[in-house]
Amino acid sequence: MAERRPRPKVITLSDAAAERVKAIMAASGGDIVGLRVGVKNGGCAGMEYTMEYARGRERLDEVVEDKGVTIFVDAKAVLFLLGTVMDYRTDKLKSGFVFDNPNQTDACGCGESVAIRPAAEETAEA
Repeated sequence: MAERRPRPKVITLSDAAAERVKAIMAASGGDIVGLRVGVKNGGCAGMEYTMEYARGRERLDEVVEDKGVTIFVDAKAVLFLLGTVMDYRTDKLKSGFVFDNPNQTDACGCGESVAIRPAAEETAEA
C-alpha cells in the first residue's frame, strides 16, 4: 500500500492573527479552548465567514493546530476554506480578522460577505 502524504491544513494563521486570537482567549477568562471558524449563507455576495469561541470539539469538526492556537473548522466549511490564511490587520480606521481565501471568487463592496466556490478536487486531495 502506498504511503499517504500528510493532509494540508484547511486554514492557517498569520503571526498577527495567532497573537490576536491568543490575546482574546486569554482575556475571555472562560473555558475557551479554541476558535471555531466556518461559513454561512448570507450577505449580498452569498456567504459570510463565521468565528466564535469554542468550548470543545463538535462531532465532525476538522481540528487545526497552528502557531499555538486550536482552530475548529465546521465540517460543512472545509472545502470552502481549504488553503485559507487568516490574518489580523490594523488600518487607520479599522482593525479585524481578514481571510485570504484562494476559493473566494468575489466580495461585496462593504466587505462583509463573499462568494466562495468549493476547492477543486485536485486541491482537496493534495
